[in-house]
Amino acid sequence: MTENRRILIDSLPEGALETSNYNLVTESIPLAGSGEILCRTLAISIDAGSRAGLQGSASYAGAPRTGVVMNGTALARIEDSKLAGFQPGDLVTCPAGWQDYSVQTQQTASLIPSDGDPVRYLGVLGGTGLTAYFGLFNIGQPNPGETVVVSAAAGAVGHLVGQMARTRDCHAIGVAGSDEKCHRLVTELGFDAAVNYREGNFRQALKDACPNGIDIYFDNTGGEILGSALFRMNQNGRIVCCGVVSQYDTSNPASGPKGIPGLLINKRLTMQGFLVFDYLNQYEAARSTIKGWLANGELKPWQDAYEGLESAPRALVDLLAGGNAGKRIVRVAE
Repeated sequence: MTENRRILIDSLPEGALETSNYNLVTESIPLAGSGEILCRTLAISIDAGSRAGLQGSASYAGAPRTGVVMNGTALARIEDSKLAGFQPGDLVTCPAGWQDYSVQTQQTASLIPSDGDPVRYLGVLGGTGLTAYFGLFNIGQPNPGETVVVSAAAGAVGHLVGQMARTRDCHAIGVAGSDEKCHRLVTELGFDAAVNYREGNFRQALKDACPNGIDIYFDNTGGEILGSALFRMNQNGRIVCCGVVSQYDTSNPASGPKGIPGLLINKRLTMQGFLVFDYLNQYEAARSTIKGWLANGELKPWQDAYEGLESAPRALVDLLAGGNAGKRIVRVAE
């Protein structure tokens, strides 16, 4: 390839995100300077949190802008290196965004060891798996026998949280958006139960699935699901605030659920948000544990993929509509 395709944010969405908010342009391949590496994108992570950046609700992403490459973590191969310790052919993860080529530095690129499928470093061994791990164990602090409920349970983070909870002998209850997803969570991943939030009797179904209440609620959605979980929380329960996907794809996010702060006070609940970057110095220890679960079959990561850089906008729009099961990526090159 002699050109660099780049997908730019052409306009900020006024309502739900559309593929027309993006524009594909072609430019020259950049050159690596001193202390830099030229990276060829092989696959891109598609994450709901990217939509929060376009909304302006993710402070770590900066103010939303047009005319720039859409952000995203990539698996990439080094094509040229002027940086010691990084050789052509090495694989890295880096914040390349939606483009074929990018220039990275030692601060932005992380070498991937040759220990299996490298795409896993976009998912279960990357930010997705680490988010599930630190949210559940560092904030949720599960104990054997407790009930852990996770929303968006068939999503990239959620389907891992439930399985990780089972490694601590917890009862894992998933909340997902279809009967098919709920069935797969139970039969394929070992969740104790799963509830379809689109059911008309969702609140009762959640109550039935958690007869002993909820000790840990891992929240990926916010909105009505969070509101329902709040009223099922046990005394001294913990609410892990990971994402608010129900409020990302709109220009008018809803207000928070009823019962706060009253329920927090009366039930002595802990409700805490976090970012995976908070635990940077613990990444390798967490990866070691996750690799152990993968090796012995306690953790079974789901992944779905779109093909071709040009499909990235459609992949994100579909993900926001609940079309994914597990980690979504876009394969850009072999």
